[in-house]
Amino acid sequence: MVKRDSAVDLVGILSVEDKDLASSWIREVSGTLGSRVGKAELDRELRELYEALVEALRQGATDVHAEQMSEVRALLTELSRNRARQGFSPSETAISVFALKRVLEPLLEDGSSDVVRAYLQLGRILDGLGLFTIETYTQTRDELISAQAEQLLELSTPVVRLWDGVIAVPLVGTLDSARTQVVMEKLLQALVDTGSEQAIIDITGVPAVDTQVAQHLLKTIVAARLMGAECTVSGISPQIAQTIVALGIEFDGIVTKASLADALKLALRRSGVDLVAHQGGQR
Repeated sequence: MVKRDSAVDLVGILSVEDKDLASSWIREVSGTLGSRVGKAELDRELRELYEALVEALRQGATDVHAEQMSEVRALLTELSRNRARQGFSPSETAISVFALKRVLEPLLEDGSSDVVRAYLQLGRILDGLGLFTIETYTQTRDELISAQAEQLLELSTPVVRLWDGVIAVPLVGTLDSARTQVVMEKLLQALVDTGSEQAIIDITGVPAVDTQVAQHLLKTIVAARLMGAECTVSGISPQIAQTIVALGIEFDGIVTKASLADALKLALRRSGVDLVAHQGGQR
């Protein structure tokens, strides 16, 4: 039981039957997270956190941002990042801290004003640690989402080698400034890597083009020309053509073709490839 003298403090609260309290905390959290976190991993995380918290309080820490809490914050950061990567929700992550308050509630049965005062003070500290956990979790999730978005941009913007000296970027879906910037970077890099002098930007699968996207495409074509390559834009739909005219965007000097096949034929001719008639059509 809790001592009934004036020495009852925060460390005293957590030091009462120390191992039992830590074990109860682990069981409480485990019941919420289920089997999605290994028992050994959860035991290690929370016991390290428990010991660090007791030590910080022993050194006089009374605030989550105190210097004495640096080890606690480091452990919570690691825990929060792991939970974010494992796909847990913010509430499931924060429960690792808030569950300790529930574990300590039976100590209030002592009735001592010192115990109640210490519990309330410790509760405020745990609230701060819980908020810190959520903030770290949110930051990690934002980083993961940003990284995934960049990966999707890379995957959705392939550069295809159609022929010796001829590459193409077939675009599908909505274009925005970020994606058109990726198109420019990948196309220019591909021109260097393959030594190509002909590039085709096919927008057959693009439903709409606005002023910014059109300007980015124009800059890409100009940049390719500076590198000694010629660009052809193919697949301009009637809707996109009308939009370009309505926006007053000048495509003077830029070769456009109705289809990727037509653009490829032009690129091959520019490359000096002789096209011969083939039975049933042309090659």
